[in-house]
Amino acid sequence: MSSEITKMVIGIDDTDSREGMCTTYLCALLRDELSSFTKLISDPILVRLNPTIPYKTRGNASVALFIECGDRERVIGHVKEKIASMACLDNENTNPGVVFVDEEKFNAVRDKLRSFFKRAVKDVITIDEAKELVSELDLEFQAFKNGRGLIGALSACGAMLDPEWDHTYEYLAYRKKDVWGTKRSVDESSLFNADRQTYPDTWDTVDLVNNIVVCVPHSGDPVLYGIRGKDVSSVEKAASFVVSEPVERFCIYRTNQGTDMHLISVSSISEIEEMRSYILEGEVCSEPVTIRGGHTIFILKDTAGDIIDCAAFEPTKNFRELIRKLISGDKVLVYGSVTENTINIEKIKITDLSPAYEIRNPQCPSCGKRMKSAGSGQGYRCKKCGTNSEIPERTEIKRDIVPGFYEVPPCARRHLAKLLLRFENEDLPVFPGR
Repeated sequence: MSSEITKMVIGIDDTDSREGMCTTYLCALLRDELSSFTKLISDPILVRLNPTIPYKTRGNASVALFIECGDRERVIGHVKEKIASMACLDNENTNPGVVFVDEEKFNAVRDKLRSFFKRAVKDVITIDEAKELVSELDLEFQAFKNGRGLIGALSACGAMLDPEWDHTYEYLAYRKKDVWGTKRSVDESSLFNADRQTYPDTWDTVDLVNNIVVCVPHSGDPVLYGIRGKDVSSVEKAASFVVSEPVERFCIYRTNQGTDMHLISVSSISEIEEMRSYILEGEVCSEPVTIRGGHTIFILKDTAGDIIDCAAFEPTKNFRELIRKLISGDKVLVYGSVTENTINIEKIKITDLSPAYEIRNPQCPSCGKRMKSAGSGQGYRCKKCGTNSEIPERTEIKRDIVPGFYEVPPCARRHLAKLLLRFENEDLPVFPGR
């Protein structure tokens, strides 16, 4: 048993299920338990991966710890045992993975793990690719069941070893174990107060327009609430205003939430692939329609003439009202994920508005009365004077919308979507969702 002091990064993923547990809770628990014989070097990391992956549990998140220890084997044994005892292994979709990166390998593996992390956020990675990489880099690991969690575990290690990525913070408070699965007790008015006291340094605690609490989950997992913000002090301040049931423990994570790390800029629809997320410029070429379920859809055309559906789904609530105001000819930049050849809009930048016209029967130049239709394809005729006209009267009307940058409300925001309040030096007006 070695007593040499060394550093280690530990990446973990896929210990939860849709019914319960939470990989972030396991990380917080390990942080506290390991503190008796290790030293935490930096903030724990929570990274969200590709949001379109169909086999994710809830938020497709993985975690990492960066520690200093004197008993490497004790650390590894404790982590593996805790995963084995707490992960939802009976669930067919739970396939945990854990990776350990020793200090002596940091420089050798950093670039490949960083690249893997960035790919996992934007692209689709197979389990075999993860297993090949962990073998190539000769890293200590354990894969439970099919080992899908190795993808996230490697990604979290890559994030921990790469200090350069844009980040925000999240304060996660956890429930006492004896109340897991029961209704959460959080004073909603205290959450609205926390938002008033700390916005815009924190965000997505509540949705003011739709009068919805956003930061309290509804599943059976251990999370009581999560406060997101720009730095540690801001999320701590917001949490201090929250009135709730007793908190077992909390953990503040550095995270890629709210960064748009998942988005890929493309210049044409032909470049788009399923299960990826994009920024695409184009022209609206159909009037938006609202279909069964309350989803609002329009068709976007690129410069090559290719088209793709763009959707503001029902959960985006009031954002759909904006989308319904678009007309053919409007120039836009859409931000969102692609599934089933449809862009799920997260943000939209309206760069140029097409003129809108009111179309009326023309006035008779002789008597001033409105002409009547002379029949399909036959123009117009004044019944009194017999005057004819082929052209209707077109009067430009003011649009109930202005060019600008718009986003979905907090209740519909995806974890990775960058908030408009985090954008700087925009050349158009910005309308943050509140």
